[in-house]
Amino acid sequence: MIQSGFNMKKINHKIQFLSFSIATLVLVGCAHTPLKQSENTAQNDQIQVEVAMPSPSPVAASVSRVKATGSRVGISGHRPMSPVRSSNPFMNLGGSASIGGGPLEGRSVLDQNTEKYQNTEINPVKSVSQEPVSTFSIDVDTGSYSNVRRYLSSHGRLPPVDAVRLEEMINYFNYSYPQKKSVHPFTVDTETVDSPWKENAKIIRIGIKANDIEYKQLPAANLIFLVDVSGSMNSENKLPLVKQTLRILTEQLRPQDKVTIVTYSSGETVALAPTSGKDKDKILTVINQLQASGSTSGESAIQMAYEQAKKSFIQNGINRILIATDGDFNVGVTDFETLKGMIAEKRKSGISFTTLGYGTGNYNEELMEQLADAGDGNYSYIDNEKEARKVVQRQISSTLATVAQDVKIQMEFNPATVKEYRLVGYENRMLKQEDFNNDKVDAGDIGAGHTVTALYEIIPVGQKGWLSDSRYQSKINHKTTTNEYAFLNLRYKQPAKANSILLTQPISTRSKPYQQASSDTQWALAVASYGQQLQGGQYNGSLLWNDIVKLAEKNKNHDPFGMKQEFIDLAKIAKSLSAENQQK
Repeated sequence: MIQSGFNMKKINHKIQFLSFSIATLVLVGCAHTPLKQSENTAQNDQIQVEVAMPSPSPVAASVSRVKATGSRVGISGHRPMSPVRSSNPFMNLGGSASIGGGPLEGRSVLDQNTEKYQNTEINPVKSVSQEPVSTFSIDVDTGSYSNVRRYLSSHGRLPPVDAVRLEEMINYFNYSYPQKKSVHPFTVDTETVDSPWKENAKIIRIGIKANDIEYKQLPAANLIFLVDVSGSMNSENKLPLVKQTLRILTEQLRPQDKVTIVTYSSGETVALAPTSGKDKDKILTVINQLQASGSTSGESAIQMAYEQAKKSFIQNGINRILIATDGDFNVGVTDFETLKGMIAEKRKSGISFTTLGYGTGNYNEELMEQLADAGDGNYSYIDNEKEARKVVQRQISSTLATVAQDVKIQMEFNPATVKEYRLVGYENRMLKQEDFNNDKVDAGDIGAGHTVTALYEIIPVGQKGWLSDSRYQSKINHKTTTNEYAFLNLRYKQPAKANSILLTQPISTRSKPYQQASSDTQWALAVASYGQQLQGGQYNGSLLWNDIVKLAEKNKNHDPFGMKQEFIDLAKIAKSLSAENQQK
């Protein structure tokens, strides 16, 4: 009995020790668990169930793995934006290959991806009999192109569908549209050609070319560098690249320009008071000393940046905030609509807001793109030094100087000649018909030297389109002209003016065979085809990756910075990763 009691005591001690050890391990594990996980316990529980269940396919298994390792709840009720959407038939998630470089910078970039993208549906086909008018805001952002490039060239993966915005792909490139002497700050050019995507369809290409202004001729600039120095920026492709970008910009500053540097992490600091562009060494010293640590309080930092911009405001000059961040705001006001509304209100002061996005893994692309839109600025994604030089050196005038504000396009299609139409891209720039004549409705701005391209694919009357004929719909009987496909209306404001100016232009039914289209139009169609293919190829018809590459190679022409050749290389990488290639 004594021996039995002794054994029982030993067993109890062992059980207590084991319980203590388990408890210790749990506490240690909790200490390394991000606080963000506690935001939605129910969602985490659901995710655990999903992972525990067997996946029906490799794609589903990969999606479950991504969900389980780090997707966070989107701000203000937005759904989490995974880097993977199973709706993309080209998605290839296997392995961790990298193309054009070494292995990926840590598997955590892929395995714990919390990147956020705006969920948008591709523009649908419209019936002219039911909806003859199409209205949208122009867009000069280019961030989607370079972000997609990052997925293809650095990660060796196809991008998520929501990361692909066709207008930003097309507008990444400059086009040699004709310019005419005019009282207006830009020229509008159109061309109609046979569609390469659908038999008997036509493409209407609208091209806008803004007057170029040399940087030295621009008015004085009041620039606020708003730099994210939080801990999330402590990566080679983040703060070090930000510093490199700002150094490139600083070297071009003129004596009449002023720079203020505001940094933010757990708090906000004016790291550099307004300083003349002639004091480059002083500016560069502050830039070189920037270091990353702490959490991210973006809202209060933006408030401080506007305060500083107001203090050094230049009347009739350029007043612009340039925020450099990964967009991972996790302290203070992080609500998406609140931040967007605040910046939309601040733009009335004459201070524009440009976003420069950096990094991977936690990148909030939705926030960066939408804040720039709200702030009458432009959005760029900087993935390497070459892109930094493109944005803040070669295109500095278009990045900083606005020549036309609130630019809107409205197309009225002729029901006598056009049966159906669809707008290529611009999904998150669509406007109501009545917004066109309302000067209080915000729209996109055009910088000096910018080119803007928009494509409509139309089905002429009498040709088979995408939509089925209605059993009960009567034939259209309009007394109208038959030598026009559409009528183009364009509104814009001169900088700092309240009232818009209207331009109009008929779109003739004269059309060219696809092979005789201008090189600019063919290049725009090659880029649009590339973007559509990344979205699933729904509207590309029989045009496949090899056809896209051939079309681009045929129209590469003048390529001083290698941008077009890079595009061709990216299309080849996308082909190698696509389902089209896997089936061969």
